[in-house]
Amino acid sequence: MQMPELAEVASIIADLGLTMSDADVAAHHALLGGIIPGYGAMEGLPMGLPEVTYDRSFSSPDPSQNELGAWYVMTEMERAPGGKLDGKTVAIKDNVFIADVPLMNGTRIIEGFEPSVDATIVTRILDAGGEIVGKSVCEAYCTSGASHTSETGPVHNPHRHGYSTGGSSSGSGALVGSGAVDLAIGCDQGGSIRIPASWSGCYGMKPTHGLVPYTGILGMHPSIDYTGPMTSSVEDNALFLEVLAGPDELDPRQSGVVVNDYSSALGKGVSGLKIGLLQEGFGTELSEPDVDDAVRAAVDRLRGLGAEVTTVSVPLHAMGGAILFGVIQSIIAAGLETDGYGFGREDALDPSFLAAHAGWRERPDDLPETMKNAMILAEMLHRQFGWEFHARAVNLFRVLRAAYDVVLSDVDLIALPTTAMKAQPHPPADAPVEVSVGASWLNLANTSPFNVSHHPAMSVPCAMRDGLPVGMMLVGRPLEETTIYSAAHAFEEDIDWRES
Repeated sequence: MQMPELAEVASIIADLGLTMSDADVAAHHALLGGIIPGYGAMEGLPMGLPEVTYDRSFSSPDPSQNELGAWYVMTEMERAPGGKLDGKTVAIKDNVFIADVPLMNGTRIIEGFEPSVDATIVTRILDAGGEIVGKSVCEAYCTSGASHTSETGPVHNPHRHGYSTGGSSSGSGALVGSGAVDLAIGCDQGGSIRIPASWSGCYGMKPTHGLVPYTGILGMHPSIDYTGPMTSSVEDNALFLEVLAGPDELDPRQSGVVVNDYSSALGKGVSGLKIGLLQEGFGTELSEPDVDDAVRAAVDRLRGLGAEVTTVSVPLHAMGGAILFGVIQSIIAAGLETDGYGFGREDALDPSFLAAHAGWRERPDDLPETMKNAMILAEMLHRQFGWEFHARAVNLFRVLRAAYDVVLSDVDLIALPTTAMKAQPHPPADAPVEVSVGASWLNLANTSPFNVSHHPAMSVPCAMRDGLPVGMMLVGRPLEETTIYSAAHAFEEDIDWRES
């Protein structure tokens, strides 16, 4: 940190639109002389970031092992012996920090960056004996509900090559859906755990907001950031959540976190459980009839196992996506204007990432089209309305949350299709911008409202239609993931969804 010249201070004052006399410019220059040395002193202070305790190495994936395009890098990592995850292979989404292992977040803008710290969940996995075998591809800046935007190339659906796995946890969905790994980490700001779980045919849990710490993970907005388990069975999902969940003093998103014995919910059945079919989740403009029918049939099976099923209505559900996009200005401010951090937050974050990501300003044309579209929207809103719609959206978060809570005071779970449609073909590589970006936003309607509302929501594979999986989403009360697991496990035990 160097003391600026007087001329530089004068230039800054002019750029800020301030009018000052030469004497006042000199006075401000002098005042800075008493402040700036503190920044230099700060550079030498320990930051209290967690120490890295396990050895690791990485390598590029062998093309023969990466036919789906789902692996970013392979890893070999020391881990604790024994533990809940002993014998389980794990893929980590590539927006999650693993120290000394490359992080790309789907964009070449930060390609080659290696964090100096592990995300809290990475340490928890290794402490539990999980074998982290690699990092899974994610969509560029995690801003796509499809799987064609990562600069490593498209991620292919394990059930049909050339089709999307869903995003942005695209690689994680493909790897679990294909059986390449037992467990994978997904992160979810609008459906990015549940969409790839639905389209790839696996179980994806977006937990209650804050239940799983987000420390050391690239996010969008602290009120919609989630991370959680993607697995091939309900049992593994509950077990994985037991490892991931719990308080973390480094994550200010958390408040009143209560961790339950999720595995204890398995085998309890659904007798007497009340399930509400959400009217607004079916029959939308984008809904495929066979998806709606498959989810209704799945809920009917739960009825046959003893659940009580009714139809419920939350009219504001249809506005959930619009409400989420109301905070787009904060998402852009955190992701780009502050180089990936955001104002007023106390997250633990590696400062070297901010320095690496600042390079986007020299190559903005290399940003993905989804991010460019979001930037244009954010700037348009700011020019016309300042931050008015951000304030409206934050208030509507609470209104929508309360609307679901009213329904969940009468039923134990809400059920609806995870996505209105089955997996879609990848857009052509030379597709027009409107086609490529449109495919990225196509499938968020049913998932994004529950990022806003903070309720736990799980995609449960419930059927195959035309050779592609269909996901049923079960939504519960905050911190009642056990209820979701009870229903999901009862369904899993009752029928092989691949044959349904």
